[in-house]
Amino acid sequence: MTSALQLDDSGRLRHFLTIEGLDRVWLERIMDTAASFGSVAEQKVKKVPLLRGKTVVNLFFEPSTRTRTTFELAAKRLSADVLNINVAVSATTKGESLIDTVRNLEAMSVDMFVVRHGASGAAHFIARHVAPHISVINAGDGRHAHPTQAMLDMFTIRRHKPDFSSLIVTIVGDILHSRVARSQIHALNTLGVAEVRVVAPRTLLPVAVESLGVRACHDLDEGLEDADVVIMLRLQKERMQGALLPSEHEFFRCFGLTRQRLRRAKPDCLVMHPGPINRGVEIASEVADGGHSVILEQVGHGIAVRMAVMALTMGAVQG
Repeated sequence: MTSALQLDDSGRLRHFLTIEGLDRVWLERIMDTAASFGSVAEQKVKKVPLLRGKTVVNLFFEPSTRTRTTFELAAKRLSADVLNINVAVSATTKGESLIDTVRNLEAMSVDMFVVRHGASGAAHFIARHVAPHISVINAGDGRHAHPTQAMLDMFTIRRHKPDFSSLIVTIVGDILHSRVARSQIHALNTLGVAEVRVVAPRTLLPVAVESLGVRACHDLDEGLEDADVVIMLRLQKERMQGALLPSEHEFFRCFGLTRQRLRRAKPDCLVMHPGPINRGVEIASEVADGGHSVILEQVGHGIAVRMAVMALTMGAVQG
């Protein structure tokens, strides 16, 4: 159902809502397109005319400076007009329904919605109700998915380690509440990595997490052994209910990534984090700023990857 919603009758990518349902060819096509945009940032005029005359609406019901900013820059570098909706003071806070908000924006002849929402499935809901010419990109919905973050992570990994089939990738942290982790797991398995490991206390792992195609570990040292890539996740404190952790200090003692612990991974291991970083909670500063870290590189690649997704869903490049 999801793949049918994302692809039109000709097999073109119309919406980008989740990694699920997309095959390896599509994920590689997104990364290849992103690679072609890599030089735009180095140009004197950082623009290409692919979306000239189009209007992109950033419809964010949750705050996220990094994600919204990179989507805005991506759209502007494609020469689109961008409208940022401050939902905190919009009509939805006065009782207007989500679909009424979308309908009113549609009446302004917009072409794309980039949606971030605290409810899982919100982007899918909007995609089912928009006019046929409008594309929807999911910028994060509840605990469900964050597909562009996963794709910029895959793009970053591929730049350093292009053979996914030989990789052991370890994801550490709050797997239970993380939409990023779910999208990363789907992407890594679709791209054919050798093994995906998830490391977390039992209270921060979904029930039957192995059904996602991962190996679950409750010991960080075990999870890091011979890993090629280590992805640290932010503690999703705003989504936690009840006392799932004794304390942040205790979490760092058991699951925080330090230089000493990182020695168990491969010597050329990559350290990643989708941000924002809680230093001294999930990762030590010496690791976040160290030679294994590609965290800032991830941020830079986010613009090119989001340019690729926008261009492909709008039919501005061949998919």
